[in-house]
Amino acid sequence: MSNQIIQKFYVIGISIRTTNENGQSAKDIEKLWGKFWEQEIQKQIPNKLNEDIYAVYTAYETDFTKPYTTVIGAAVSSLENIPSGFVGITIETTAYQKFISKGKMPEAVFNTWLEIWGDDELNLQRSYKADFTIHGKKYYDGDHAEVETYIAVKE
Repeated sequence: MSNQIIQKFYVIGISIRTTNENGQSAKDIEKLWGKFWEQEIQKQIPNKLNEDIYAVYTAYETDFTKPYTTVIGAAVSSLENIPSGFVGITIETTAYQKFISKGKMPEAVFNTWLEIWGDDELNLQRSYKADFTIHGKKYYDGDHAEVETYIAVKE
């Protein structure tokens, strides 16, 4: 699979610190998504570039087996005017490996993560700067939904 360079961009959203140990991240991230939908977080984000939803995985303590931060929000033109209770992060320019999850959500995305975590060769190449998923228009296509996942890799 070929890598691609993605230029620096910004995300504003809500966040949680979690870990994959003992299945904790599944509970925490599901709760974060619940808050995102219930409180209509997307409508509260200023300077949005589009309607795509980003889930960013960043601030890794070491790798995917240790604590990291998840941010659910939107790509924005600047980090000015971050609403109270929200966070703003910068995704630096770096190389990414792209995966596409197809099928019923969120199961399809979860299965992609299981594939990524189970790929020892890929995990050696990961830079653990910031990984993210993009939930665009195809995210809402029921059993035919698609989500793109980008894993930061060493250049």
